[in-house]
Amino acid sequence: MDTQSLALCLPLVGWAAHSGLLAHRLAAARRDPLTGLHTRAGWTARAERFIRRHRDSVVLLLDLDDFKTLNDTHGHAAGDAALAATATRLTAWCDRYGFAGRLGGDEFVAVHRHPHLNGLTAILNAPLTYEGHWLPVSVSIGSCRLADLPVRGLPEALAAADASMYAAKGTTGRRGQHHTSH
Repeated sequence: MDTQSLALCLPLVGWAAHSGLLAHRLAAARRDPLTGLHTRAGWTARAERFIRRHRDSVVLLLDLDDFKTLNDTHGHAAGDAALAATATRLTAWCDRYGFAGRLGGDEFVAVHRHPHLNGLTAILNAPLTYEGHWLPVSVSIGSCRLADLPVRGLPEALAAADASMYAAKGTTGRRGQHHTSH
């Protein structure tokens, strides 16, 4: 190859490498590094498409109970193990009928084609073995069937699932606000 051809090709090679790096970074930003689940932005975009295709699906919002106590008692690595185990269990439950995401902290979200939550509570609340100890894992689950909403949108479903989750926890909601279930 002559020098002129090489000079013309080098910028293209550089651009291709740079765009590949940017694509990799964008994909990584949409995945949680600890659990491998979609982050809020990645999950939301995918969930919007999913609920347009599956109008009778269910949206779930999940929160690990007493997560701070678990971290304080057993250490942050044990907390990370509980988060990773919850992600694995939720993903296995979703199977090919839905998918899960991690909103942040100890909050997870999922959307599923079938409105039945058969066995999910037992799966998620099973103790976890960590460094030879049994760790208690407890998850509060709020759900909302899209078919039960007057407006079948993701924001409405998440708000209803949030209210349902806090009702399951036996609290009045975040920051003292009262939520009602649908």
